[in-house]
Amino acid sequence: MTGLNRRVFLQSLAAAAALPAIPGLLPQAVAMSRPPRAEYSGPWAPVPKILSDIKLPAIPARDFNLRELGAKGEGEDASEIFAAAVEASRKAGGGRIVVPAGKYRTGPIHLVSNTELHLQEGAEIHFIPEPERYLPAVKTRWEGMEMMGYSPLIYAHKCQNIALTGKGLIDGGADCNTWWPWKGENTKCDNSTNEGDTQHGPRDALMRDVEAGVPVAERMYAEGSFLRPPLVQFYECDSVLIEGVTLENSPFWVIHPVLCNGLTVRGVTTRSHGPNSDGCDPESCRNVLIEDCLFDNGDDCIAIKSGRNADGRRVNVPTENVVVRNCQMRDGHGGLVLGSEISGGVRNVFLEDCVMSSPHLERGLRIKTNSVRGGEIHDIYVRNLTIGEVKDVIVINFYYEEGDKGAFDPAVYNIQVENLVCKEAKRAFQIRGFKRAPIRDLQISNSRIDHADSLGVIEEVTGLTVNNVAINGQPFQPG
Repeated sequence: MTGLNRRVFLQSLAAAAALPAIPGLLPQAVAMSRPPRAEYSGPWAPVPKILSDIKLPAIPARDFNLRELGAKGEGEDASEIFAAAVEASRKAGGGRIVVPAGKYRTGPIHLVSNTELHLQEGAEIHFIPEPERYLPAVKTRWEGMEMMGYSPLIYAHKCQNIALTGKGLIDGGADCNTWWPWKGENTKCDNSTNEGDTQHGPRDALMRDVEAGVPVAERMYAEGSFLRPPLVQFYECDSVLIEGVTLENSPFWVIHPVLCNGLTVRGVTTRSHGPNSDGCDPESCRNVLIEDCLFDNGDDCIAIKSGRNADGRRVNVPTENVVVRNCQMRDGHGGLVLGSEISGGVRNVFLEDCVMSSPHLERGLRIKTNSVRGGEIHDIYVRNLTIGEVKDVIVINFYYEEGDKGAFDPAVYNIQVENLVCKEAKRAFQIRGFKRAPIRDLQISNSRIDHADSLGVIEEVTGLTVNNVAINGQPFQPG
């Protein structure tokens, strides 16, 4: 398919303009049925098995209370007390580090197996934005590339049974004067500039190391490299729970689990509007549940990833078996996003019963890759999605960033969208595959877009199925 029929679109606009405006009324020709959440049949049949395979962490029933260890919660630097609590948990074989109501400043917190960091209501952890505190370097993944870099603010490596819970606030301490300036010139900070200390040179050097196959232990990109750490990163961990907390002002991505198995993110609020402030980015993870969360971010709300370029292909671990449900997405570059660090592939993703809307939400559903990054992306299912205001409703873009300059064509197939309702959009579609490697088997059914300024484009798609879809009040069939 090489494009949308412009004449059909103009006719749809004219017909819609002649119809009376009846808020909330859907023409009988495109009436939708909404299956209940518990209906897991057909392509949704794997969901119960995925959920049953996700094991919550088993945390021993013993507490290590920061106040009892000497913290006052009056804004003091409690770094040593957090470290003492973690060490006490390690020696005891695990437990719960309890942060009572109050304000605590700290450097990085490195959790150990069988440990829960629990913030009681009214508790605030404020990370001190002094980069030297986040040394020595640890193994991390940055924009899909493994390296030795600044420690994530909350970090665990090769652990089991890890939890971050509670009703408290976690503030990463980043703003337009700390951490974020390393991005260089950006749209989030009026004072941003490409002069001075920025990530540009080190980022390019890391990409060269990746392509050259430099061992990870020799990729030293901490002090002097200006590659910002994520707020929360659990790396190669099993049975992980992040629940209830509010996370703000992250230096980089907010929640970034890597190579984890059995991950639950529940009832979390991410509110960070800096450059690259993605909400939750599971990367090369297996068996993931994200539910009842609120994402309000400067970049993607949820971005599912699997490594970048040569590193993604070297590690070769896809993200798979992901359930996203009952989440709200506000500001962001995209609501549910796959990519762009996606060279290891993504499969078996199920999103349902989510609501997205903001004048600053750029895309609803988005897949972003190119022939440099590649990736096999398939079996992606979306249903019961309500979008208020958005720029683009559905985006699948094979020309992201580097564009068509590589030898690794993406393979994107079996994408199903049903029961999507969008109130207001600039464009309905921005879907572009390659002629030599088209997008395959894209299905859109029982859906409507009440108003779209433009249909946008659908190019290089084979097996496109559109059933019971209305745009601008008229049944839609691509020409």
